[in-house]
Amino acid sequence: MTDRNYRTLLGLLILVALYFNLDWLMIGLIVVLIAESITNLRIPRLICMLRNCALKEQRFVYADAAELQSPRFSIEAERVWRFVVGSFLMLGFIYIDLLWFFPWFMGFAIFGAGLSGVCPVLLAIRWLGFK
Repeated sequence: MTDRNYRTLLGLLILVALYFNLDWLMIGLIVVLIAESITNLRIPRLICMLRNCALKEQRFVYADAAELQSPRFSIEAERVWRFVVGSFLMLGFIYIDLLWFFPWFMGFAIFGAGLSGVCPVLLAIRWLGFK
């Protein structure tokens, strides 16, 4: 499983949880995202380790090659992305009366990012200087 497939599945699960009002699924997704960001044990890596496959690291083209050589922060961008998505989903889940549109927007955006392979939030996190 690649990170792209993971994003597609995650976006789809968020939308299913919201459409059918499955609070337990949404809480489970939030817990998994926060746990992945804290421990850095990501589901795509674990599945790949179980299947003994080689996981290809995605490389993005930067305007400045120096940014690719020396990131400002030593934390992986995927790890930060999982924390950001989990915390914003939790915020939208807690304040559902005020921010009801926020989890829906995130679900469609993550699903679209999985299908297209371009995640603007992940690109912004990498632009900030994370690995």
